[in-house]
Amino acid sequence: MHRLRTTVARLQPLTAAQTAQSRSQHRTVVVKGGSRTFQPARRLNASVAAEPFLNGTSSNYVEEMYYAWLENPRNVHKSWDIFFRNANAGAPPGSAYQSPPPISGTSQGLASVQTLVGAQPNVEKLVEDHLAVQTLIRAYQVRGHHIAKLDPLDISCVDFDDCAPTELFCSMNELCFYGLVESDLDKVFRLPTTTYIGGNESVLPLREIIRRLEMAYCQHIGVEFMFINDLEQCRWIRQKFETPGIMNFTLEEKRTLLARMIRSTRFEEFLQRKWSSEKRFGLEGCESLIPALKTIIDKSSLNGVESVIMGMSHRGRLNVLANVIRKELEQIFCQFDSKLEAADEGSGDVKYHLGMYHRRMNRVSDRYITLSLMANPSHLEAVDPVVQGKTKAEQFYCGDTEGKRVMSILIHGDAAFAGQGLVYETFHLSDLPSYTTHGTIHVVVNNQIGFTTDPRMARSSPYPTDVARVVNAPIFHVNADDPEAVMYVCNVAAEWRNTFHKDVVVDLVCYRRNGHNEMDEPMFTQPLMYKKIKKQKGVLQKFAEKLIAEGVMTAQEYEEEITRYDKICEEAHTRSKDEKILHIKHWLDSPWPGFFTLEGQPKSMSCPSTGISEDDLSHIGNIAASVPEEDFTIHGGLSRILKGRANMVSQRVCDWALGEYMAFGSLLKERIHVRLSGQDVERGTFSHRHHVLHDQNVDKRICIPMNYISPDQAPYTVCNSSLSEYGVLGFELGFAMASPNALVLWEAQFGDFHNTAQCIIDQFISSGQAKWVRQNGIVLLLPHGLEGMGPEHSSARPERFLQMCNDDPDVFPKLSEDFAVRQLYDCNWIVVNCSTPANYFHVIRRQILQPFRKPLIVFTPKSLLRHPEAKSSFDEMLPGTHFSRIIPDDGPAAVSPEKVKRVIFCTGKIFYELTRERKNRGMDDTIAVVRVEQLSPFPFDLVKEETDRYVNADLVWCQEEHKNQGYYDYVKPRIRTTIGRSRPVWYAGREPAAAPATGNKQTHLMELQRLLDTAFDLEAFSGKQ
Repeated sequence: MHRLRTTVARLQPLTAAQTAQSRSQHRTVVVKGGSRTFQPARRLNASVAAEPFLNGTSSNYVEEMYYAWLENPRNVHKSWDIFFRNANAGAPPGSAYQSPPPISGTSQGLASVQTLVGAQPNVEKLVEDHLAVQTLIRAYQVRGHHIAKLDPLDISCVDFDDCAPTELFCSMNELCFYGLVESDLDKVFRLPTTTYIGGNESVLPLREIIRRLEMAYCQHIGVEFMFINDLEQCRWIRQKFETPGIMNFTLEEKRTLLARMIRSTRFEEFLQRKWSSEKRFGLEGCESLIPALKTIIDKSSLNGVESVIMGMSHRGRLNVLANVIRKELEQIFCQFDSKLEAADEGSGDVKYHLGMYHRRMNRVSDRYITLSLMANPSHLEAVDPVVQGKTKAEQFYCGDTEGKRVMSILIHGDAAFAGQGLVYETFHLSDLPSYTTHGTIHVVVNNQIGFTTDPRMARSSPYPTDVARVVNAPIFHVNADDPEAVMYVCNVAAEWRNTFHKDVVVDLVCYRRNGHNEMDEPMFTQPLMYKKIKKQKGVLQKFAEKLIAEGVMTAQEYEEEITRYDKICEEAHTRSKDEKILHIKHWLDSPWPGFFTLEGQPKSMSCPSTGISEDDLSHIGNIAASVPEEDFTIHGGLSRILKGRANMVSQRVCDWALGEYMAFGSLLKERIHVRLSGQDVERGTFSHRHHVLHDQNVDKRICIPMNYISPDQAPYTVCNSSLSEYGVLGFELGFAMASPNALVLWEAQFGDFHNTAQCIIDQFISSGQAKWVRQNGIVLLLPHGLEGMGPEHSSARPERFLQMCNDDPDVFPKLSEDFAVRQLYDCNWIVVNCSTPANYFHVIRRQILQPFRKPLIVFTPKSLLRHPEAKSSFDEMLPGTHFSRIIPDDGPAAVSPEKVKRVIFCTGKIFYELTRERKNRGMDDTIAVVRVEQLSPFPFDLVKEETDRYVNADLVWCQEEHKNQGYYDYVKPRIRTTIGRSRPVWYAGREPAAAPATGNKQTHLMELQRLLDTAFDLEAFSGKQ
């Protein structure tokens, strides 16, 4: 820990013209009650009579002359010029004034005056002093936060010694750095236009300048903003913090603030009394978070915000639910009852992970406001991009293009804010056209500790908030034990967001009164900190004593307010005992009004045909082959691609890109918004999509033909994302959460890269419905296929997705008329690997037409994008057609099934290699190849039809992936269950391996031929068990 230095010594000017010379004078700084104040040090040793014209009656005149002289010495008579020069140079009273030379003037008299002036420092000295003062002012603005009293414990975990020149700290002679001395403290200086400390005054003595700068920048608020490269924004912040008296509050505001502090504090104390042995991750030590959030919401509501979406981790979550979202207290208290039964489907989650959605009247603005706190896992900061995506979606659906009606608030912990890379990814979405939410307010609950880790071990930057500087977000550090300072800072943050629509950070510097949770012992690792915390008076008590001393309220009124809230908690606790069943749906953060029945069930259990009319197919196909805008020059290579599309439409066939166009375009025509996001998705990683056309002659002029399908269509959003998977997938998940009537897709550049977003996949997509009763229809497009491109461009790791599927491999499900749809409803997500454009078309449309929402994982092709056989006829996409969960063999083998000796089950691209090899070997009638297009939920019924058809055949699962990867471990037990374990299921594929694929092309081809040989060798498994 470093010791506090006096003010000016800690402030390094950023532009010092020269090194200051040593001076013998010192200014005195007196510390009184912890607040540094400058004491008057005027020493008038000479009689006023020495300069008789300086008296009360002439002071205004002299002052006017002085202001005029400061502007330009030529504005005043030569005698005044000499007087002001001498006075500013430090001439004692009686010496500054010199009689003007006589009118007739002798050279001797003029010479004596000039001699006196020459003996005093000249105008250059005056200019230097004014520049020094300007440098001093800027130093406070830039580095005043270094010495602000931010830490309630006064043990500051922020150390700047490594980033400030040591010569500033060699002596206490601080002013010397600026070329100033103690006597300069009483000189009057004209204030530059870069400060607002003067208020209505344009000049101030140096002593007062420093005092006001200290009040603005070195008390309980530290402002980091001078790195912002926008002059208007810097001026705005200066005005908010430098203007004298700007932080004064009305009596009513102070009483409201105290009432909020009472609710925040007494809520935690009530939980501690009732459930002292339960984990609740309380807010003790940062109780001012509640009034902070309420202030932000109040101010934003006054500015027209109608919906606020929040994300936070576990600490203080129950308090936020109770006192900010205003969830019924009995619903919170009943969560602590261990005998409560779970009624809803799924696993549920612990109480400090659950979300909430509530619409209520804001008493300050007298307007309705919707508050949503997103459910989240223990993975800190993982919810950040999810909140941003949902915020963006709500803005999109209500036409809020400037973020004036919908906004987001993210609450962070100090260790996570500095340590989790997702924070950086999320910040970098903040100003991207298709991802901006027009400003997020970030509130950091800065406990100055992470679980048991000290800040010096948890980050390399001075503050945990330094990551926000990359997007020019101002950072307001505030001592959380000063509720008034917290309230003021939050008001400014809300105004900033409303004015500039940029991100802003509020750093609540506080402490954690207990350990990481209420059962944890922090003295093991932070003994000194927690000795200090045990002695620390609670913020509510300190604030109440202050207001009572100020006469804002009496001690009796304070006690009555506490009693009133305690009674509310007790009554809610009594009611909570009547709750017998826990309903997770009461904690839903994203309801979809009208989509389900009142009981939360699907309105039907059937899915209509996903086909569309011939006219629609032709129309959408022609749009895909055209450039709808006039005088738009496209690339020559793209002209050939569009011509090829036109030819396919005329032949009534489509390839993969055109099949996708048909799916998206038909949904848009049905007024379903489609949003496709990911790295390079506009063109497509493999240059197949081309949904955004670029004019070759006009920079940044683009055309999106998909938006020209129909006059009343829904808009199509296709957007290249930043080079992020974790952040962008989380964002799209949040976007899909806002409405069931939109198709939201995220495409990985290669399927392999989805694992950098594994947290979103594991914690939200796979298990989100089970934990939080929250459906989501997001689609993941993962390019997959072993084509000799090496270990990192081959596998989307299908084994991982299949391993997380919730169906039972050992139970053959009960068949019914709605079996296929009910399977979809019961699963946690859908996993498909389509081998035809038509099936891809159908599965995409099924996402919207089915009466519920489930995540869809699609392993998309690479080489099949241009494979001549991977095309589909329009006939497979007309009304009455559906997605095919299995595509049976339709060749000679199906005509004479009794002659078939082997059935090869497979999925995806390998089908085309198998059929080519089968044809080359002349085995079309002895080997059947069946494609499993939907892997999960597993099509037990259709697989049974195929195994029953080929009763004399052995069964083989063939895949191009290695044996310990791919689909084999998933499909083998399910096929065995389907056939009652009457036949073995053999494996044809690559051997087990650590890497997903080889990097050697020759090895790749050799492995492929080996697995094909195994698949078509009818004796390969003879004698094996």
